[in-house]
Amino acid sequence: MLLPASFCKGFWFYKLWFAIIGACFAIGKICVFGIIRNNISDEKSLAKTMNNVEASFMIGIFVVNTGFGWVISSQYSEFWKFGFLLIALLSVFTIFLLSKMEIVESKPIENKSILSELSGFTTPAVALFLGVVFFIVFVEQGFNSWLPSFYKNHLKVNSFFALQATSFLSIFSYAGRTATANIIKRFPLPRYYITCMTLIIALLVIIVGIQYFDSKDSRLLLFLFPVIGLFLSPLYPVINSRMIAQVDKDKINLFTSLIVIFSSLGSSVSSIIMAILFEKQLLNYYPLYILSSVILLFVISLIYFTVTNRK
Repeated sequence: MLLPASFCKGFWFYKLWFAIIGACFAIGKICVFGIIRNNISDEKSLAKTMNNVEASFMIGIFVVNTGFGWVISSQYSEFWKFGFLLIALLSVFTIFLLSKMEIVESKPIENKSILSELSGFTTPAVALFLGVVFFIVFVEQGFNSWLPSFYKNHLKVNSFFALQATSFLSIFSYAGRTATANIIKRFPLPRYYITCMTLIIALLVIIVGIQYFDSKDSRLLLFLFPVIGLFLSPLYPVINSRMIAQVDKDKINLFTSLIVIFSSLGSSVSSIIMAILFEKQLLNYYPLYILSSVILLFVISLIYFTVTNRK
């Protein structure tokens, strides 16, 4: 619907608006995870499907970021809000497609409280898994939130190119998830995951080396950062598919709710920390900060795989 001009000019309205969008996104993600798990049981088939789903998500990010970037950088920048009308139409089309699908759903368990259901997830493996999910999204948000600011303020690129920084990252993320979906059945999931993490660390070490020992505004960094998306993007669907495949179908909605909660926490905490770095004018340490976050994620992931392999 068209929004009243008085509402659109009030900041309170945007906070409410984005809160509603965020809540709906979380519910939608829980439902999608549940649909996938209820219709696919094999671990590697689950990983393939989730990578394809997450790859399509990356295409959406690319289109939205590019579209809004063009509008904001043009003489029609005040009309950016009406781009959400197109998103609303696409949402209606998605509802139509889902209404035509035959979906297997698990039967709800009656007479059980949420607390009793959650007690089944109080294991070291689940705790470590949720920690891994938290830090994967923490790292991803670290790229998405402030990479444009780093491009503009420290690599001295123009505003439009800076706005498209996450769009380029999304393209490489799409390529990484699409490639993973096609080759994942040939490799053990833990080995594939650790290989991706090792390559991310290697690229970040190269970036840190260029910035601090060669040139802090080297244009090579413009091309190295997006390449990280090739190896960062498969982590979230691969680790989720490995854990979700072990969860009973009747508990999948509750478990995916935990995934969404910890994903949201990772995103929020990362944005807050990046905002503090930005406020304190410490963004020139951005690559070092990201590298430290990835190393921490790598350590937690190794502990997680060690614990789950013992079971």
